[in-house]
Amino acid sequence: MADTRAVGRIPVIWVMAFLSALLTTGYGVLFTMLDDYRDEYGIGETALGALIGLGFLSAFLGSILIAPQADRGHAKQLVLVGMVLNVAGLLIMAVSEDFAALAVGRLIMGLGIGIAVPAIRRIIILYDPDKIGQNLGRLVAADVAGFAAGPAIAAILVGPFGIPAPFLVVAVTTVAVLPFVLGVHVDEAEKSPTRRLALDLLANRPFAGAVVMGCAFFLMIGTFDALWAVVLDDLNTSDWIANLGITLFALPLVLLASTGGRLSQRVGPYRVATVGLLLAAVYMALYGVVPSGGIMFAIAMVHAVTDGLSITSTAVAVGMVVAPARQAGAQGVMTGFQTLTAGITAPIAGAIYQYVGRGAAYGLTALTMVGLVALGVWLARSAWSLTEEEISEDVARL
Repeated sequence: MADTRAVGRIPVIWVMAFLSALLTTGYGVLFTMLDDYRDEYGIGETALGALIGLGFLSAFLGSILIAPQADRGHAKQLVLVGMVLNVAGLLIMAVSEDFAALAVGRLIMGLGIGIAVPAIRRIIILYDPDKIGQNLGRLVAADVAGFAAGPAIAAILVGPFGIPAPFLVVAVTTVAVLPFVLGVHVDEAEKSPTRRLALDLLANRPFAGAVVMGCAFFLMIGTFDALWAVVLDDLNTSDWIANLGITLFALPLVLLASTGGRLSQRVGPYRVATVGLLLAAVYMALYGVVPSGGIMFAIAMVHAVTDGLSITSTAVAVGMVVAPARQAGAQGVMTGFQTLTAGITAPIAGAIYQYVGRGAAYGLTALTMVGLVALGVWLARSAWSLTEEEISEDVARL
């Protein structure tokens, strides 16, 4: 278990949450500038989707191949490695003006996030096992807040200082957090797993069900991220609506993620995930048919509340059905397959939008989400009613 204090007596949860926020801020900057890359550098929608997808794919590799080492006594080291890689990627993005160079920066950023995030989750889960839902909710809230800060930083800095400025600011801020991360004390698990990878955990069907449902969330995210700014631009929506939409979409997630985590722990993470995902599929289908960006914005505000209460649920499920000593590996498999899903989805959604249209891109996403929910429910059927009071030998904790 981690110590309860870090540098300056700051609780570990807040140090890790702030770092987690910074890891997503650079992506938030990139996300909101996709239309700028199209207009300034002539990069098409399919290539922009690929740019988003490449980072997700490298994050997958980091989560699957490297992150399980956090369960073998290297959690803090992996957090530090992830920070360094993320800063390097940000710096490359800052000086790049063509797709190839941007892709290199995005790949390195994604790898850093894929290595660091499972280790951060492991530290937080073991930090206070009785508050898994609340603390994971705080991490999600921090991630969303960091992502939402990206558009604001870009809006303030790009105009007067150019495209490199927001990437440089995020990189410098991440470096400034390094002393606080170095001050975090982590007591590693007494018994480390012997397996290098954690894919064997998929034999645990409730865990596999949580992974499938987690992938449904990221299928939605991959499409949403790849298309939001471009679709609103093509609907002749004011730029302030696109940027404000990201900020306002993030607010319910920031405010409700911790509550949603506690709700998942109390009511049952699989139940919360199912309801949240089915509602999200409805919203995604609506994005494909509504006639204006303003209506999309209104739907997104309702969508944000639903996601705020449900998006932590699959991580909570993993925390409840997998043994503490294997949490980094389990969270790595979860985040790895989530980012792989988003990485595949983003360029496909961009291509479908470019060549077929908006309705097809969002509609196919919604249908696929429903299919993944059905599969996840079937896999997790033995743990469907699992709550914090019902964790027992009836659920295999591998």
